[in-house]
Amino acid sequence: MNDHRTRIWLWSILALALVLRLGAAVVVQRLVARTPGRVCLIAGDADGYWELGRRVARGQDFEIYDPPRRVLRMPGFPVVLGLSIAVFGDDLGSARFVLALIGTLACGCVYWLAAELFNSEIGLIATALAAFSPTFIVFSVMILSETTFALGLMLSVISLLYVVRLPLGTTPSRRQMTAALIAGLAAAIAVYVRPSWLLFPPAAIAWLWIWPPKHTEAQSLEQVPSRLAGPRTTVVWIGLAMLLGLAAGLAPWTVRNYFVTGGKFVPTTLWMGPSLYDGLNPTANGDSHMEFLPNSVYEEMSEYDVDRLYRRKAWNWVAENPGKTLELAWIKLGRYWNLFPNTPQFDYWYVRAGLLIFVIPVLVFAIRGLVVGSTRYSTPSGAWTWVLILTLGPILYFSALHTLFVSSLRYRLPAEYPLLVLSAVGIWDVLHRWNK
Repeated sequence: MNDHRTRIWLWSILALALVLRLGAAVVVQRLVARTPGRVCLIAGDADGYWELGRRVARGQDFEIYDPPRRVLRMPGFPVVLGLSIAVFGDDLGSARFVLALIGTLACGCVYWLAAELFNSEIGLIATALAAFSPTFIVFSVMILSETTFALGLMLSVISLLYVVRLPLGTTPSRRQMTAALIAGLAAAIAVYVRPSWLLFPPAAIAWLWIWPPKHTEAQSLEQVPSRLAGPRTTVVWIGLAMLLGLAAGLAPWTVRNYFVTGGKFVPTTLWMGPSLYDGLNPTANGDSHMEFLPNSVYEEMSEYDVDRLYRRKAWNWVAENPGKTLELAWIKLGRYWNLFPNTPQFDYWYVRAGLLIFVIPVLVFAIRGLVVGSTRYSTPSGAWTWVLILTLGPILYFSALHTLFVSSLRYRLPAEYPLLVLSAVGIWDVLHRWNK
């Protein structure tokens, strides 16, 4: 397919993606508007995000509740909502239109990743899958951080790709260090929306040290030669540059937290402790139940001390109940890989049927892409290994993470964007076999 036709197809798919999301925004807003004061179809986090967005738009302190919690949420998604409120006013419908645009940009990033890893045809297939995904369409216009985080995640993964495929010499080049620095900054953008992404870049660095690609000027991972090489000292410098970019990106938030917490080092939030205990406690069932956390505890203790208290309680419970912890992990895996949303708002037969019609083929073709790729691209160079890290890695990373924290399909959605690249490989392979 020539470049002109590719551009026409790409822009047509993205235009349809935007139209579908704008339509979903209208429908969702009408449903939500039936209940005065309601913010989202899924109650809970949305109200807090919207209130923080209002405070951002008004230039007020970034805090919520009374006593105020100043390090409860990362500021990325509230800033997006705040910008919408500042431009379009305190209007949920307008904010949903902004989020629809962000969802469309995330679809564009799916093309970017797939085209860089493989070719434009696979890129177009992956983009179409993202554009027409029912869950992506609906969640794109929710006042929830999933789709905004998906965009940040995709930018982070794409930036890692550029680091991985640069040639490794005996000393790091300026281009390598710049790419690694940018990858760290891109990871910071994702962490500003969802702090749980913080561990993925260091894990990628560790794997780059274990399995560095060969010194090559290959333009895609498919073209990486078949012999493993590459000095690990160079990888160490690249890793340090990436960590520097990540630290520099999070520095404004970390410095701000230092002052509002009275001199504590907090690069993300002080919500990890309660979140961890929410998933690991005597009454935990994989879903979120925060009744154990009374508001009065923040009148007696600082945010920092509450966070540390519930971290200790969670790990102490794990040490005393290893069998129950494993049982909970299994339950959480089931909730994470559920084909349907774990909320009663979507418990309708036609919703389930629509999701099954889309999700099952996507997963089947992803397995097909995994099998095809493992035979076609599995070489000593580690090319296919890095394809898996960048496409399958995020969804497995969050799957493991949410065996500790509460779990739901919601937490899987952002990581499905890069996974669609594997689905596109499977579809592309089948189409080519039919053509032959």
